[in-house]
Amino acid sequence: MMFARGPSSGVWKKATEAAQASIRREQRQNKSPNSTAASHRRCLSAENGARTLKTNGSAVRSSTAAETKQKRELDRAFLISVLESSPTRRDAKAYLQTYGGSSKQLSPKHEGIIAVNDSPRFIQGPAKQVVEDVSEAPHIALVTLRDPQSWDDDLVDGVAKTLTQLRDLGLLSVIALDCGSASKEVVVQQTDRVIRAVGKHGSPGAQVVDSGIRIAEAASRGLPSVTSNHVQVGFQEAFTSSLRNGYLVVVPARALSDETLKTTPVDSDKVVLALAAFFSGLQFNSKPELDEVSSNAPPEALRRALVDRIIVIDPHGGIPSTSQGDGARVFVNLEEEFTRLQDGLDTDTADVSPSHSKNLKLVKSALAILPSSASAVITSPAEAANLRLQRDDSVVSSTGRVTGQVGTRRWQNPLIHNLLTDRPIYSSSLPIGRIKSAAHRAEATSSRMPTTTLAKKGLPVTIFPDPRASPWTPPKPGTPRLRLTDTCIDLPRLVHLINDSFSRQLDVEHYLRRLEDSLAGIIIAGEYEGGAILTWERPFGLPEEKAYNQDRLIPYLDKFAVLKKSQGAGGVADIVFNAMVRDCFPAGVCWRSRRNNPVNKWYFERSAGAWKLPESNWAMFWTDPDALRNDRLMSDYEDVCRNVVPSWADGKQAD
Repeated sequence: MMFARGPSSGVWKKATEAAQASIRREQRQNKSPNSTAASHRRCLSAENGARTLKTNGSAVRSSTAAETKQKRELDRAFLISVLESSPTRRDAKAYLQTYGGSSKQLSPKHEGIIAVNDSPRFIQGPAKQVVEDVSEAPHIALVTLRDPQSWDDDLVDGVAKTLTQLRDLGLLSVIALDCGSASKEVVVQQTDRVIRAVGKHGSPGAQVVDSGIRIAEAASRGLPSVTSNHVQVGFQEAFTSSLRNGYLVVVPARALSDETLKTTPVDSDKVVLALAAFFSGLQFNSKPELDEVSSNAPPEALRRALVDRIIVIDPHGGIPSTSQGDGARVFVNLEEEFTRLQDGLDTDTADVSPSHSKNLKLVKSALAILPSSASAVITSPAEAANLRLQRDDSVVSSTGRVTGQVGTRRWQNPLIHNLLTDRPIYSSSLPIGRIKSAAHRAEATSSRMPTTTLAKKGLPVTIFPDPRASPWTPPKPGTPRLRLTDTCIDLPRLVHLINDSFSRQLDVEHYLRRLEDSLAGIIIAGEYEGGAILTWERPFGLPEEKAYNQDRLIPYLDKFAVLKKSQGAGGVADIVFNAMVRDCFPAGVCWRSRRNNPVNKWYFERSAGAWKLPESNWAMFWTDPDALRNDRLMSDYEDVCRNVVPSWADGKQAD
């Protein structure tokens, strides 16, 4: 196996330098004339009040030494949190392309070498990545803080620290406060609380924009709008000016009515959607402002910022998963899963289900406005703050406040990890046993599982034949079955997918003949961005009729392919793999891979077992957890994996 543990030092050194450069910029901003004048006014009095230290020529060492030490510790903690995310070489490159200001084409120097960490990704061969021109518009996250009045001070401080760290990594936050039905006094109090917490972690701090949201007049609500939302951004310069100067922006969920000229509470989710449309240049029915670009301009000209993330920080955490204990779904493919998840939440009688449903609807609506590269993270305050939960059985104290305590980090920070890697901490196709790793197994079984969900627009998944209509079962010999030449399958695109993924040319005629009587089905992700071809194989020399009668037709993964451009991002491989093991072959499937295939670690972590076949170049994998108890099944697995004939145009035996 060709594995390189951890990121390439050269590439990640550049990413670290980018973060350090951001810190240096912040330090220079702290030395502005205003701050210098303020420091000149500072003085320390001795206990007898007789001596005042001069500050116009030298710093007050007794105070600045402590401040410098604190700043150094904060910088060190920040860099540690970055490095803890263990991004791969490909992750570091992708981060630099987006936030590092580089416009050069990047490509691997050595073919076949793939950096992997504890959460490897399905990547076959090298792939060039071309950087798009970076706009002057800032990269931002739209952040919703649910019920912040119930958070204790440690949580507020920890979340503020994380958001300032995201800023140091190039992602500014526009924070919408959701205080529910609380009074105006509570909203003002929580706004001030968040601003003070952000200010503790460096400057510039945060600014409140409490008059930037408007409720449109009734006459203008019929105009075109991608959000169909009467809540809009009114005072636009208040947002753009603050972001240009590096401030985080805090937005209370209140709006000024055009009709009554009074400020009134509004749904914070509508505020987030209005901000998403505004920053993306899609707010067409707002009042024109003198300094704004013409409303006839294309969205690109009206775009004020690049919205990369939607972040929801809710005491209830991410979307719940029945397969992961009391944890959350790691990844949601909204295109494929939204309706099913929403229906499940709507019929669930749990008290927290309405909150989860609200969060799911928000990220679905917001991502519909944004580019496909945008994603959403739903997490709890404790995980966003990277603090240990105080109690395992509840996150709410006896006073009704959500609590957290500073302690040894239990998990990586999900927000920083996602920014650096554009993926969840744990792959969505990992079995629950893999998430509870050996190093943390005892702790994980006695504590809460991670409660963070990553959501993307995702891809539609098409499966032929549809297992929802009828589960896949071995076909009776002589009965009609699916063919790759059927009109429901785009064979040229399928062949291109295989050729591109494997960097080899398929012998199409040979392949069609080989699968003519063995094809079980096919999985297609998106527009042939990924896919899997599955077959029913029988042990070598065993007639089909006999194999069928003896229940010895083996579910086999013949081809697993992802387009180069989609490898390592977007979760395409996870989407296809999940469809295979959950929908098509839930009872188990086997496959083979070259012993030195760099994808093998990715395969291994998703399988129930693996075996390097003696006297061959193959490694065999299977997903049936009980396979080792069945000697005949294991023998049939081995026989199939040894004897499947390759179908490559180059004639090489290795598949």
